[in-house]
Amino acid sequence: MAKYKGNTKDNVVSMRISDEEKITLMKMAEHTQKSISLIMREAMNLYHPNRENGSNLGQ
Repeated sequence: MAKYKGNTKDNVVSMRISDEEKITLMKMAEHTQKSISLIMREAMNLYHPNRENGSNLGQ
């Protein structure tokens, strides 16, 4: 049985980062008690704060 229903996140995005960037992300995750995925989602929302489920990207 699936643990989560409804708002699933099925897409995977990967990127290459330096060792220093990885350490920074790991420290941020530990300090904030958030996952790296959540930190990256929050960063994306800071970059494009008015997006609503991607509906206004590029506008």
